[in-house]
This record gives sequence, C-alpha cells and structure tokens, in this order.
Amino acid sequence: MLSMKGGKGEASYVNNSQAQAQHARSMLHLLKETLDLVQLNSPEIPFVVADLGCSCGSNTIYMIDVIIKHITKRYEATDYEQPPEFSAFFSDLPSNDFNTLFQLLPPYGGGSMEECLASDSHRSYFAAGVPGSFYRRLFPAKSVDVFYSAFSLHWLSQVPDIVLDKRSTAYNKGRIFIHGANESTATAYKKQFQGDLAGFLRSRSKEMKRGGSMFLVCLGRTSLDPTDQGGAGLLFGTHFQDAWDDLVQEGLITSEKRDNFNIPVYAPSLHDFKEVVEADGSFIINKLDVFRGGSPLVVNQPDDAAEIGRALANSCRSVSGVLVDAHIGDRLSEELFNRVAHRASSQAKELLEQLQFFHIVASLSLA
Repeated sequence: MLSMKGGKGEASYVNNSQAQAQHARSMLHLLKETLDLVQLNSPEIPFVVADLGCSCGSNTIYMIDVIIKHITKRYEATDYEQPPEFSAFFSDLPSNDFNTLFQLLPPYGGGSMEECLASDSHRSYFAAGVPGSFYRRLFPAKSVDVFYSAFSLHWLSQVPDIVLDKRSTAYNKGRIFIHGANESTATAYKKQFQGDLAGFLRSRSKEMKRGGSMFLVCLGRTSLDPTDQGGAGLLFGTHFQDAWDDLVQEGLITSEKRDNFNIPVYAPSLHDFKEVVEADGSFIINKLDVFRGGSPLVVNQPDDAAEIGRALANSCRSVSGVLVDAHIGDRLSEELFNRVAHRASSQAKELLEQLQFFHIVASLSLA
C-alpha cells in the first residue's frame, strides 16, 4: 500500500516536496563527484540512468536532467564526436502515482541528441516507468550506468512482524513509531532495515554495468541510540503520535487499532549503513557521511503558527497519508491530520527551531 500521496491536492507529495528539493540541491556537488567516477563507454551504447523511489513530483525529473547534463559535459570533454543516447527509468512501487509523474514529463525533443540537450522545453532522454520494489531485482543484468535514490531507503519493505505481535517483547504497544520505543522494538526495526538494504545492494550489484556508480540519500540520525530517530522522530513520534492518542481517548478508534499501525521508517546511523555495505562486499565506498539537510517545513510566514501547523500536518500526510487512509479510512484520517495541525500550531516556534533532518549520503561503485 505504500506510496507518497498522489494527485495535486493540498496534502499531495507534489505540493509538499519542496524541502526534499532544497535538500537534494544542497547535495548536488556530492552527486557530481559520484558522476565523475562513472566509466564512459562508447557513444554507440545508450547511457542508462535509474531513479529508485522516484515518487510522483518534479524533483525526480530535475535530478535526471542534472545527471544527464553532467554526463554529457564529460562526453564533450573527451575525443568522442557526440554523446550517446540516454535512457531514464523512473522506478517506484506499483501504487505510486505514475500518471501525475508522466504528466509532468516534458516531451522528448526528437531530432538529434545535440538539439535535445540544447532545448530547455524538451527532454533529452527516453523515459520509462518501472513498477516494483527496489529491495528486489528490477532490471536486466549489467544494464544500468547510474543508480540514484533519494529520500526512499529509510522506508522499510514492511513493519517487522514481531512489532505487531502482542506476545513479543518487541510489541510496540501504545506507539505508532520506533521513536522512544523499547530496545527490542528498536532491534527489530534495525534488523529489518539492514536486511532490506542488503537485498537492495545485492540487486543493484547484478544490474549495474561495470564502471557504474550509485548515489544514495536516506534519512539518518546522529545518535547511536536507534530509539532516538532525530527529525523522523519529531515528525512521526510527537504530534502525529499524540493525534492518534486523541482518537483513542475520544473513542473514535480502539487502542488496538492504533497499536496495529506502525510507520515503516528507520533512520539509520552511519554505522548501521556501513555495516551492511561492508558485509555485502559488492561495492567500494567512495563517500559515506551524515549530511545536515535542514527542516522539512517550508513556510511563507514563519510567525504564522497556523501555517506551521498545516505545514507539519501536510508534510506528514504527503508521505504517510496513503497508509493511514488504508488503516482507518478517509474520514478518520481527515480527523487525525486536523489534530496534528492543531497540536503542531501550539508549538510552532519550537518546531521550526528543532525539526531538522539529517541524511546518510552514500557514493558507491562496483568493487
């Protein structure tokens, strides 16, 4: 069921991904360093780029343009007479709103590749959507030059089963997220994340061309304690958590209904991430760091508490709304996010000051 909220409404991902755009653009110099490591093949062979977890907004289109223009400049600096043709694959789960994404795609330029690259109103690559989980194989062997994935790998393939099992010590009773949970719950989430990441790396190692590279960005944390999820903890573990408790206390849902819902997100530490990459052994680490991304809240009036409350609710809803709707229905989902907005507006100043995201940034090449 997982996908970012589709369409173009107030709480859609399209209208609530400005922060992701800002954070991604602040890392462009790191992306370009990775692209400089990619081996250039003969222009007779198409150059293939894939965005994994592309979602449905314009951010993915912007990043594909950046990648292709940078690679084109590298070809122009060689003895090759012209750049290759480019293919870009936009991949996400089948529930992703690919229709909205494809409507945002500019038309293919046609004509020569040089004419396409010189045009701002046309794209210079062939485009295709690839539905499926990036924790499994998505492409033929040795077929992709560059993999890019931003703000997606912190989403788990599933909530660990034992977190929802009343008989387990990892049962996350009273909570809808790992933030502030007990050690057993945290261990279950970490194990799920590391197992998922291992599957991701295994799949990409088979699909990447020799000489290819991969640039990955996901939510991270600076604390060694996995129950302190940093910015993700503030987003999902405070006002969002309290809003669920409101619904229980008002008799709108049962406590069991709340306890059966958990956000499948894990913000890893640098050590959590590095451990998996090194154990897999398929990739060389070019760069692995924690990068301060900033706030997920983009507001016009920082003094307007109501606007900040709405921004937090919409930010939360754009990434988790589909899951919430499926669990409690549209009407109660509306009630829930109204309460998130109300609660957040009462602590607007603190939210703007304290809600900061950190990201794990990884540049990897085939070993």
